[in-house]
Amino acid sequence: MQELADKRNDYNDGRLEKSDVSSTPFEQFERWMRNALDKVSLDPTAFSLATADDQGRPSVRIVLLKGAANDRFTFFTNYNSRKAQDIAANPQAAMLFFWPELQRQIRISGPLAKVPRPESEEYFDSRPYESRIGAIASRQSAVLENRELLESRMDQLKQRHAEDSKVPLPEHWGGYRITALEYEFWQGRASRLHDRWRFRRTAVTSSDWQLDRLFP
Repeated sequence: MQELADKRNDYNDGRLEKSDVSSTPFEQFERWMRNALDKVSLDPTAFSLATADDQGRPSVRIVLLKGAANDRFTFFTNYNSRKAQDIAANPQAAMLFFWPELQRQIRISGPLAKVPRPESEEYFDSRPYESRIGAIASRQSAVLENRELLESRMDQLKQRHAEDSKVPLPEHWGGYRITALEYEFWQGRASRLHDRWRFRRTAVTSSDWQLDRLFP
């Protein structure tokens, strides 16, 4: 597939100088996320979540950001999934937002832990009915013999839990929160000479950040 090697897009729409970067990484994240919410049409909150198991074997998938405050980022998932198994063995993760329309990326990494169950329940109750039923029906990441089995489980659960009733939060479902120890803000530039700025905590428990420009 020679067209893969021949495919090229240049980046000419922006720049990120030091004077443009906020004094704290979370402020910079908020600025770029608000811009993405305004200008990115399809799932601006979607990010790639990378984890690794106890043997260091990596895994990555797309999830949706559901909360962000004070350098902490929240998403929700099935606690029996592949990602949850990785997190139980190795509670570190990396996030990547990529917005091609803005020619921007944000990378964030740090440790993560489950959110309190009441918080998971509050979010679960806010979800659409079909999504709540689906969270109970799905044995996420397990082998599924056929689609009909999943649809049958959905039908049975719908009979058990009417649409206007409270669907209980299953034990196997809830949230995780990543605490950022490092951020990188990437702005595409011409000739692949991109602007990259990295914030790193000066110590794991510190609220102070060191800012460095990185080679593209």
